Amino acid sequence: MAGPRKYIAIAGNIGAGKSTLTDFLRYRFGLTPFHEPNADNPFLTAFYGDMKRWAFHSQIYFLTHKFRLHQELSDHPGTVVQDRTIYEDAEIFAENLYRSKRMSRDEYRAYRDLYDAIVRTLRPPDLMIYLRAEVRTVRRRIKFRGRPEEQDIPLRYIKRLHSLYEEWFERYDRSPTLVIQVDRLDYIQDLVDRLEVINTIERYL
Repeated sequence: MAGPRKYIAIAGNIGAGKSTLTDFLRYRFGLTPFHEPNADNPFLTAFYGDMKRWAFHSQIYFLTHKFRLHQELSDHPGTVVQDRTIYEDAEIFAENLYRSKRMSRDEYRAYRDLYDAIVRTLRPPDLMIYLRAEVRTVRRRIKFRGRPEEQDIPLRYIKRLHSLYEEWFERYDRSPTLVIQVDRLDYIQDLVDRLEVINTIERYL
């Protein structure tokens, strides 16, 4: 198949506004959205009960589903926008589990070998948008949107993810990038902010 005309990816910490920006671009530019897979991870309940035992299984499941999603968007004939990428699965979440000793060295190496092999087969984004949000902004947005499963996320966990995102994006070189500092940006409500985002992204489309 011809594949998408353009592939826009959106990365960012929990609560940074990825889904909001995805929906905004969907309606503003007529893009086809690809959200994180909603399939139920059969290891998730066990993972929350015993992270060290089930972290590897859970991450392999997520990696497999994200790979399948990436294949789907690569076959799509229109311009697509993706809410969170396969790169974040490995560079942020699996990396965090390994550093916090919930994934062993051998498990992590096996996971990374599989991830590296998968990524070599994938079309990279035409544009990677990184929504950079300070920790206090993330906490405020998590509280505001009120998802029950997110309300008890420890502050130290949010800080670790933030540091990992910053580390990853500093070395990310697979595609052109656009950083949007979202702490004082309201691209849904504020017309000036919205025009700035639209004009910036239009240059890539």
